[in-house]
Amino acid sequence: MQNKFNDFSNQVAVKRSFFDTKRTWLNILLFAATVFSAFFVGISWSLSYLYAESISRGEELAISPMIYLDPEVISLSLIYAAVLIAILLAHEMGHYLTCRYYRIDATLPFFIPAPTLIGTMGAFIKIKSPITRKHQLFDIGAAGPLAGFVLALPAIFYGISLSKIVPALPREGSILFGDSLLVKQAVALFLRDIPAGYDIVVHPIAFAGWVGVLVTALNLFPIGQLDGGHILYAFLGPRSRKLAPWILVTFIVMGIFFWVGWFVWAILISFLGFKHPPVLDEGSQMSQGRKILGIAIIIIFIVSFIPKPIHGYNLFEIIGQFI
Repeated sequence: MQNKFNDFSNQVAVKRSFFDTKRTWLNILLFAATVFSAFFVGISWSLSYLYAESISRGEELAISPMIYLDPEVISLSLIYAAVLIAILLAHEMGHYLTCRYYRIDATLPFFIPAPTLIGTMGAFIKIKSPITRKHQLFDIGAAGPLAGFVLALPAIFYGISLSKIVPALPREGSILFGDSLLVKQAVALFLRDIPAGYDIVVHPIAFAGWVGVLVTALNLFPIGQLDGGHILYAFLGPRSRKLAPWILVTFIVMGIFFWVGWFVWAILISFLGFKHPPVLDEGSQMSQGRKILGIAIIIIFIVSFIPKPIHGYNLFEIIGQFI
């Protein structure tokens, strides 16, 4: 995801931003920390995959320091971290290299390490100079999601092909993730005829790909400073701002009925702002090639979108836990 673009129509003296000073050492430090946090979280997904059959039988997994030294656990955790970081890095470098191509000043990616379910809170770049042309806006906005999706796609299909079908896991303490159309297609291709009462335990590579397409879909929402907002503005100009309130309402509705995380996303979008900076060529049209690519991006959004990323966490279900 990209930070706000500077509004070139307001070229006044402002206080120097944190991002005005180049801090490559910080980019490297955050990257290394995120690799570590992703590896650390990947251990739990590796254990779940390796011991899926035992867990499905209700056997209690004996966690000891030695289990973390198991070469198979370590290698799977490293693979998970490598695939996830590669997808996120491709996304941000897609933005960064396109900025460099158009000689637009931008920072290197800043990764955010965190012991979340996936091991990070993502990454971003800061674009420090104005984008003045629609085609530049489209190319920069589209490059990130396209690059990330290109790596996430094979990760999902290859990872699903390695996944396991086991007797239904105990629901207590288990996390059930939602599927995108893309994941459902991969399951239909590689894991046909799943018996009733059985669950799929995905390979860590598949989970990294799942995260990748989720990040792609989140960033392609056509609002504000998200990648989808930049793409939509390149096509519709100021008219695109009329969609912002409806997208915000959509987040709230999804937060109520699907997943409360959509409330957090709505707050984040509100913080970043709905208003998109203007460009100089507001009346220009996108080329035929970019129009075709725009259709492809819409398809990518549709097959990547997951309305309920985690089951059991809509507003009613959470309230029900306290009643």
